[in-house]
Amino acid sequence: MIQSMGRDTKGDSSSSEGFTRQGSLRRVLPSGHNKENLFGKQNEDLNKFYKQFHQEYVILAEYKMVQSEQIGGVYVIPSQESSLVWFGVLFVRTGPYEDGIFRFNIHLDEAFPNSAHPKVIFHSEVFHPVIDPQSNEVNLHAGFPIWQKSEQHIWQVLKYLQWMFDNVEATASHAVNREACDLLVKEAEFKARCKQSVQLSREKLYERPPTDDKHYIVFEEYTPHIHDSVRATMLQPSAPVASAGHSWVKEGTFRPLTKEPSSSTDQES
Repeated sequence: MIQSMGRDTKGDSSSSEGFTRQGSLRRVLPSGHNKENLFGKQNEDLNKFYKQFHQEYVILAEYKMVQSEQIGGVYVIPSQESSLVWFGVLFVRTGPYEDGIFRFNIHLDEAFPNSAHPKVIFHSEVFHPVIDPQSNEVNLHAGFPIWQKSEQHIWQVLKYLQWMFDNVEATASHAVNREACDLLVKEAEFKARCKQSVQLSREKLYERPPTDDKHYIVFEEYTPHIHDSVRATMLQPSAPVASAGHSWVKEGTFRPLTKEPSSSTDQES
């Protein structure tokens, strides 16, 4: 049974109580501002607040896009402590890593999205050509030579993780684990090493979390008298839920404050 260690209430409270939109943000910006210093050098605290505020919306939009893509077998959630760290789990369903349940973290740079690509680091050793055997970091440079915030998104990184486990031989050209790359021609030996990685991932599945973060994804062993009723509820077909309200993040983008105009005030802004 997979679950998060806690309910994410941070986004609910901060968006509904901590900030109320009053017209357009552009009305409070002084003339002659720029992206690096919107409120002038004399207002460093205000500049810092705005950058953090904007970054949170970018990351919120990225997470929304991940959800809309519905990437099978991959689960991620931003840390409660820092939205720059995401916890993830990848279930591999076919190929040499079949039945593997691999935990990983996604690390975003402090300047995200104006930075290099995110880093993906697995928690356990994974014998794979594009996973560094020392750091367990995925080599994303072949898939994302240049990270362009207008074109690359976190959901694409997750799709790449799926692809690299299903198409191992195609990753040989940008291998960072030379031993894994060389063993690709010895199918039996390579598959044996993959199975070792799978076994290790499953042995660590129920270990105590390495952090107190309430969004860390934890697993419980299946207990019939606890989980049978939950399983039955999950398997029941659910009625479609009508959407309500408006999002300040436009679908398919990470631009904040893109609510559709609903009044003369919004249209003027």
